Amino acid sequence: MPIGFLEALRLYPAAVGRTLARQAAAEWMGTPPHRLSLQRPRPTGQACAPHDFRPPDPIGGAAILAGAFDLTGTKMVVGPRGDPWERASPSRRFAVALHRFDWLPGLLSQGEEGAREAARLAEGWRRAFGGWNAFAWSPEALERRVFNLACGLDALSRAAPTQAQGFRESLAAQARALLAAARTPARPAERAIAAAVAGAALDFGPRDDLLGGALKRLSVGLKRSVLADGGHVSRSPEAALELLFDLRTLNDALRQRGATLPADVAETAERLAAAVRFFTGPDGRLAAFQGGEAASPELVAAALLPWSQVAPAADLPQSGYHRLNARSLDLIVDAAAPAHGPAGVTAAAQPAALELYAAGEPLFVGGGWSPEALAPPALRLSAAASTITVAGGSPGRPLTGRLSRALGPRLTGAPRRVTSTLKREGRAAWLEVCHDGWTSGPGVRHERRLFVDATGDDLRGEDAVVPRGGPKSPVEVAVRFHLPRGVEATVARDGRSVLLRTPGGKGWRLRSDAAEHRVEASARVLDRRPHRTSQVVLKSIVRPSLGARIRWKLSPAAEDDR
Repeated sequence: MPIGFLEALRLYPAAVGRTLARQAAAEWMGTPPHRLSLQRPRPTGQACAPHDFRPPDPIGGAAILAGAFDLTGTKMVVGPRGDPWERASPSRRFAVALHRFDWLPGLLSQGEEGAREAARLAEGWRRAFGGWNAFAWSPEALERRVFNLACGLDALSRAAPTQAQGFRESLAAQARALLAAARTPARPAERAIAAAVAGAALDFGPRDDLLGGALKRLSVGLKRSVLADGGHVSRSPEAALELLFDLRTLNDALRQRGATLPADVAETAERLAAAVRFFTGPDGRLAAFQGGEAASPELVAAALLPWSQVAPAADLPQSGYHRLNARSLDLIVDAAAPAHGPAGVTAAAQPAALELYAAGEPLFVGGGWSPEALAPPALRLSAAASTITVAGGSPGRPLTGRLSRALGPRLTGAPRRVTSTLKREGRAAWLEVCHDGWTSGPGVRHERRLFVDATGDDLRGEDAVVPRGGPKSPVEVAVRFHLPRGVEATVARDGRSVLLRTPGGKGWRLRSDAAEHRVEASARVLDRRPHRTSQVVLKSIVRPSLGARIRWKLSPAAEDDR
C-alpha cells in the first residue's frame, strides 16, 4: 500500500538532501585529486592474514569453477574462466553481491584451483573498476569487498605473486575510501571495522596511517552502533551477531601483529557478546527479530568463541527486549519501537512480537526476514510475527519507489511510542507492552500483557485493543503464533483450543476466549531461504469504538491429549 501524501511530504526533504549529498560525494570521489589521495602511502607488504570466521560456501565456489555465479538466488552463467565484469548483471541485487566479492570466501575454499581463479577474477575487477566507478565504489559495495579482500589477500597473493603488490595497493585505496564513508550515519561501525581489518593486513612501514585512523573511527562508530546494553542500534539480533563476527576477525588480525583491541573496543565487544547470548535460545539458534534471521547454532557459537566466558545479559532495557522464564518456558519479547532513520532500513513493523521456547524447543517464532534473505519484504509486516494484526493491516510498512532508492527501505508509519512495564515479584513476572501503531486506520491501541510463574509451566497472555477514536464498523483482530518446522498443531473438537506437539514429543495446549481458533499456512526464513510452516491464529470480530480483548493460556497438555 502506498504511503500517504503527508508522510511522503515529510520524507521528501530528507530524500532530496540524501540524493544530493550522495551525488556530491560520488563526484568528489571520482575527481583526480581525491583518487590520488587514496594512493599514498603505498603498502610495502603484508603484515598479517586476517581470517573471516564465518563458514564459506563451498558449493557456490565449485559452481564458479564450473562457470556459473549463483548469488542472491539468481544465476549468471559465464562459462569456465569467464568474465563477469564484461556482462550486465541480472539484477541490481546480484550486481551488489558480485561487487562485494561475496563469492570470494567460497571460491577460496576450493584449494589452489579456487585461489588461482579468485586471483584472476580479482585482477579482472581491478583492471575494469579499480580506477573509479560510482557503483563499484559505492559504500554499499565497498564495505564488504574491503573486508573480503583483506581476508583473502594472503591466498590471492600466493596464487598470483606477480599481481600481489597490485592487490595490496588496490585494497589500501579502497580501505581509505571506505574510511571516509564511515563518517556517514549508515553502518559506521561496520565500515570502520572493514577498513581496520584491511589496515591490519597491510604493512606500510613507519607510515602506517590506515590502521590507526580506522581504529579511531571504529571507537566513534561503535558508540553510534552499539547501545549501552550491548544491543545493535538497528535492534536486530543478527546485526549484533554480524558485528561480533567482524570484531572477532579484527581481534585475530591484531593478535597476529602482536597487538590487542583498544580497551573501549574490547569492552564494547564484551557487551555485544552478552547481548547475543541474551538472544540465543536453548536450541542454540538466534532469536529472529527486527530484520534478523534465526542464525544456526554453529554460526552463533563461532561468533561467540573468543567471548565464551561472557555471561548473557539479564535484560536489554535500552534495546527494548525482555526475557521471562518459567520452569520449562523461556520467552523473549520485543518491547520497543522499530528503529527509524538510517538504522531502520531493515526494521520490522512487529511491535510486541514474541518468541517462546518450551522445554528447550522453539514453539512460537517469527518469520525471520533479513536483508540478505531470498524472501519477500512482506515478512517485515506484523502478520509474519507472533503478535496481533488488526483489520488485516500492519502498523508500518517499508518505503518503496523513489523514496526507497534515496533513503533505503526504512519503515514508514511505524509506531514511535512503544512502552513496556516489567514487574517481578518473587518468582513471578508480569510484562505489559503498549503501542500506538494501530491508532491510524483501525483507531485502536494494542496492549499485550504476559504473565509467567517460574515455579510453573504456564504462560498467560492478554491482547487488548483499546479505543482511540476509530471507525464504528467491525474489524477482525487476530492474535498469531507462528510455529517452527516440526511442530504439529491441531484444533480441538470443541474449537476452543489448539493442541501443539513438538518434535521432541512434548505436548502443549493453547486455550483462549477468541471466537475462532485456526491453523493456517506460514513461512519462516532459515539459512536465507523461506520454508513453509504453520501458524495458530486466534480471531475475533470487534468494534474499534468499543475495544476488545483476547485472553489466552499455554500449558502442558494432559496425558490423554498426547
